[in-house]
Amino acid sequence: MKKGLVFLLLCSSMFRIALADEGMWLPFLLNQVNMDKMQEMGLKLSAEEIYNVNQSSLKDAIVIFGGGCTGEIISDQGLLLTNMHCGYHQVQSHSTIENDYLKEGFWAKELKDELPNPELTVKFLVKVEDVSEKINSQLTDDMSEKARYQKIDTLGIEIAKVAVKGTHYESIFKSYYGGNQFYVLIYETFTDVRLVANPPVSIGDFGSLTDNWMWPRHKADFSMFRVYTSPDGKPAEYSPENIPLKPKHHLPVSLKGVQADDYAMILGNPGSTDRFMTTFGMNELIEIENPNRIKIRGAKLEIMNQTMAISPAHRIMYAAKYKGASNYWKYSVAQMAGFKRNNVLEQGRELEKEFVTWVSQSEDREVKYGETLKLIEDGYNARKEFANASQYISETMQRGAEAVGFAGMANSLFEELSKRKSNKEEIQSLVDGLESYGKRYYRDYHKETDQKIAVALFQILRNDLDIKYHPDYFISAMEQYNQDVEKFVADLYAKSIFANEAAFNTFIANPKSKVISKDPIFQLTLSVDTKYADLSMQTRSYDEQLAKGHRLFIQGVMDMQEGGNFYPDANFTMRLTYGKVGGYSPNDAVYYKHYTTLAGVMEKEDPNNYEFIVPAKLKELYEAKDYGKYAYGDEMRVCFTTNNDITGGNSGSSVINGKGELIGLAFDSNWEGMTGDIEFEEKMQKTVCTDIKYIIWLMEKFMGAQRIVDELTFVE
Repeated sequence: MKKGLVFLLLCSSMFRIALADEGMWLPFLLNQVNMDKMQEMGLKLSAEEIYNVNQSSLKDAIVIFGGGCTGEIISDQGLLLTNMHCGYHQVQSHSTIENDYLKEGFWAKELKDELPNPELTVKFLVKVEDVSEKINSQLTDDMSEKARYQKIDTLGIEIAKVAVKGTHYESIFKSYYGGNQFYVLIYETFTDVRLVANPPVSIGDFGSLTDNWMWPRHKADFSMFRVYTSPDGKPAEYSPENIPLKPKHHLPVSLKGVQADDYAMILGNPGSTDRFMTTFGMNELIEIENPNRIKIRGAKLEIMNQTMAISPAHRIMYAAKYKGASNYWKYSVAQMAGFKRNNVLEQGRELEKEFVTWVSQSEDREVKYGETLKLIEDGYNARKEFANASQYISETMQRGAEAVGFAGMANSLFEELSKRKSNKEEIQSLVDGLESYGKRYYRDYHKETDQKIAVALFQILRNDLDIKYHPDYFISAMEQYNQDVEKFVADLYAKSIFANEAAFNTFIANPKSKVISKDPIFQLTLSVDTKYADLSMQTRSYDEQLAKGHRLFIQGVMDMQEGGNFYPDANFTMRLTYGKVGGYSPNDAVYYKHYTTLAGVMEKEDPNNYEFIVPAKLKELYEAKDYGKYAYGDEMRVCFTTNNDITGGNSGSSVINGKGELIGLAFDSNWEGMTGDIEFEEKMQKTVCTDIKYIIWLMEKFMGAQRIVDELTFVE
């Protein structure tokens, strides 16, 4: 489904009727839908104190961190808190064998020691403008789905440009509520963001892959950065003269502790949900997408894990890559289990059955909605083979061996070099960009590992996918090498400049089109991209059919549930979710309480397993019970769970109490809630959070970062 037109329409337009404490609510519409219930549950703030354009409010402390996480400002000097896994790449980029900030942790003793991060940005939401009338007035019922989307897109881009004309702000146009409402979001983007502190990975990622998506958890998944501005307070590129940001609002830190049934809300930027996915879409996940990802990434992860065990240098080299590949591999495993356990398909069938019955009760409904589910079913069935083949090519080749992806980045340079009248300035710009990327690429590149990954994944492609969907270059190679994948890959890596740093540097010093054109990995990459593009083209007619079916289904269910309190699906814009702190029962006779403690860290300790190593100093502090004002009685609590509704993109989100004070840092969902992007599971879906008291205790007692702790505003 996440291809082409269908993806563009559905990711931004799905909705869900509110049940229990589910819902990813728009902060600027809280007065219309949620405030009474939130205040009954324990909220002490007004809607204006949460979202306000003209005065300081909670939304002014929340940022989009990088390209896919959330962060929050926690001091009046621009100190930013997010998850360690969100800042992992930046920490890794500053790590060396001599100064391994992943292994040992890091904190800047003075402002001048805070580390710059080129290309890292944070975005503050300035305001949201409703442009629905401007868009809807230009749409007609007789438009095709493609024409409708193109009209929306054209109008939206132009309106967004006008909204920030003459300012330094940026704007994004988004569609909500089934494509019936449209908003322009205006952001202020800061580009000087410096690393301030992170715990050692043994604390920040304690349990790593084994505990990922699980409860109970025992990790302090945090890192701290600082936003800098020019001396006049405006966004600016890195400069030694820049000063810490003076924010409009920062979150005070609560030291009152977290108890069961406490009110909790989360402000963040959830990425995407499909809460009204039909059973036909679910079946594609169950039969194709998840099994493919589990098998292919599983093979890749096994090889990477073997390399990481060789030495500390190898572990640093592959740490971020491994985490990136493993995250949604395990998510897919958990989601498959969740489909069965949570009866998601059955719930979907019940809704579709109710929809069909409702449609049949009116001739007008039959005319408008009669073809809805048939359109969706036929579309999924028709594209089934293409979806499977596309994913195989993406996972085994485009997202598989690194050298294949790197070679593809040379395509623009190749095209410019091949022109009869090439532009020297453009060539130099492309060379500079490729050379810069190459330095970062080879810094963490291990040829032998990449070659092993290529062999394993190419063999999976050859064995599992019908040859008619193989890239032409791969078909010819298999014939030439008598189906010997290992020999084919060995020659690829022996002859390609993209698998050899010295050869690449020689090329980049004197780039020639014929060098690229004859490179075997580059030739393979072009063939792979051509086949993938061809498969994408074959799905276009089905995309439009699916888009129409889904739009009608969404509109029909809204009509069927008239008067319901609806929220739009996640689309990586600011949302508020609310709920309460609490535990859950995953199985008969089993109950998980709502918090974990430092004692649990010690119980899990395994000095022979890098995932469960406990630093000696942490053990000393535990044995001394040196918890100070951060204790819960005689315990140090580590993590807690709430029933807030979150998804990817919420990583690093602030968990806030009813008075607007920071109580925790969201970093995960639980295993039993992995179908939550499709269906909110009321009894067992949980948000997993690190207790803010544990984070500050680590900063003060374990890391000795008193300078940073002193910046914070505490509420006791």
